[in-house]
Amino acid sequence: MNRSPASPPVPEPAATSRKLSDLVPGGDPAAVAAEVRHLLERMRMPDAAPPVQHACHRVMDLFGGRFPGYRACNTEYHDLRHTTDVFLAMARMIHGAASDGHALPARLVVTALTAALLHDAGYIQEEHDTEGTGAKHTVRHVARSIEFLERFGDGFGLASDEIENAQLMVLCTDLAVEVGSLDFPSDTVELLAKMLGGADLVAQMADRTYLEKLLFLYREFVEAGVGGFESERDLLEKTIAFYDNFERRLRTVLDSTDRFLATHFEARWQIPCDLYRVAIDNQKRYLTKILSRPDRDHRDFLKREGIVERIRRQQASRPPGMAPS
Repeated sequence: MNRSPASPPVPEPAATSRKLSDLVPGGDPAAVAAEVRHLLERMRMPDAAPPVQHACHRVMDLFGGRFPGYRACNTEYHDLRHTTDVFLAMARMIHGAASDGHALPARLVVTALTAALLHDAGYIQEEHDTEGTGAKHTVRHVARSIEFLERFGDGFGLASDEIENAQLMVLCTDLAVEVGSLDFPSDTVELLAKMLGGADLVAQMADRTYLEKLLFLYREFVEAGVGGFESERDLLEKTIAFYDNFERRLRTVLDSTDRFLATHFEARWQIPCDLYRVAIDNQKRYLTKILSRPDRDHRDFLKREGIVERIRRQQASRPPGMAPS
């Protein structure tokens, strides 16, 4: 597709007093589902709401250990909150695109939102898989999510061609995939797939507990045997460079699909900027501040939602010599 992606609007001081958490509370699946239903109604897609709500309920069962054949989610970075955050970011991008005049068929919107809900299903362990946590599947989690869609997509209300489209969309969340080499059946499927790739990035990096949860991510990497990070602090330091990679991927690979977020916030909330961008920039500034103090323990600066305290309790109760879990 030929595009000239626009740069995201520069936030105005008066617009940044409101935060993402002021609009829809993070970590509240019911509030997220209600907001997505509202956005579908605003887009005049009432028929899309029931299948999307059905997919929501099934995903709650999957992460909660109530999906036949599967254990409950036990990864603390790639958890239910991350999934609902991506789901909401995707719905907001779709609403922004529709507000910008993009014609998005309702069934493709259902497919895209279902793909968002299942993009990390590959972290969930099957019942017979009782060793460690789902973090050990980090390297193959996208492939496992695609396999999950192949096995259960019809139970989420998707037809065979919709399952294939959802699988393409999930592929775009894999940082190792050459998105430009994928064979999309239409420009609209390509647009929605790149939106999901963008939603996955901005949702996690705008999470108000993103910096705290990076400590969980480090532990997931340790269990999965993902190299390149010597310690928690090393991961935090390398996250600064990841911000640049994040920007590059959004602009050159995902066609600046995050631009639809600014349109959404203006149309839905009369906020003239992208609050995800505001949150991400704030997180980056705070991380830079933390790392400017090599004489201090980085954990002393990470206080949100008791995450550091939980990690310390878990470490204190772990037998000596056991690797981080």
